[in-house]
Amino acid sequence: QSRFVESGGGTVQPGGSLRLSCRPSTHTLDFYAIGWFRQAPGKERVGVSCITRSGDMTEYSESVKGRFTTSRDNAKDTVYLQINNLEPEDTAVYYCAALGGPNYRCSTDLSPARVDSTSWGPGTRVTVSS
Repeated sequence: QSRFVESGGGTVQPGGSLRLSCRPSTHTLDFYAIGWFRQAPGKERVGVSCITRSGDMTEYSESVKGRFTTSRDNAKDTVYLQINNLEPEDTAVYYCAALGGPNYRCSTDLSPARVDSTSWGPGTRVTVSS
């Protein structure tokens, strides 16, 4: 199964920014539409964004619209999640995963159920605290 490795997390103050990166572990990711997900302490994993293989389409959950931006550089085989104006509620472990193949079109359905359960990576932890 395709798996990716997340990086870029850390501890930041409210209002700060981070850029998370998603790189391939076992398969190149430039074949896939990629989603970012997060799991806050004691809560279920939820989807936050999607980007198509070409990068021509993105979608975001309502809770992050305007603050999160996903992008990709297929030449570097990397997908990014830029997080601005961080809030304590953004504290979570962030994961990236394949949502679909090259023809997948992002939708507002960012459910983690779309992701093969065996393909989750280790995640990267983001802590927002003053």
